[in-house]
Amino acid sequence: MAWEEWDELKASAAERHSTQMQLNQLPADQGGNGTQGDLTADHADLEAVGKAAHNLFDDFQHHSGHARVASVSAAGGLKGEGFALGAALEHVAERWNEQAKTLLDACAHISNHLRFTKNQHAADETYIAGAVSKIALLDSGFDDRKDH
Repeated sequence: MAWEEWDELKASAAERHSTQMQLNQLPADQGGNGTQGDLTADHADLEAVGKAAHNLFDDFQHHSGHARVASVSAAGGLKGEGFALGAALEHVAERWNEQAKTLLDACAHISNHLRFTKNQHAADETYIAGAVSKIALLDSGFDDRKDH
């Protein structure tokens, strides 16, 4: 195929399939309260996620511990009887333990982060309320820094 023929084929394809960029978007008038999208999260939602992460941590730690102990025990028994399956089960139990630790760390991180965030937001709200109150007092003409 000659270079000119290739150029002709590209031009022909471009004419048949004109590409244009089109952005997906929401309709201009959605009505309602004027907010866009439907993803919202309030303190109760975040608290529920944190509680679920904490509950998963507790439950999984309890139940995965039983599974680990049973698997290690079975692996030891099989290895002691000369079965190659014992070493394989021991390998699986080790990997299970590593993955369980990763999941437990993630659950603890989520729970702790959401608790910290909740407390930090409460502290921020208190600080802001105090600052606004102080500004309101200063604007009203009362200045506690002056001698009265």
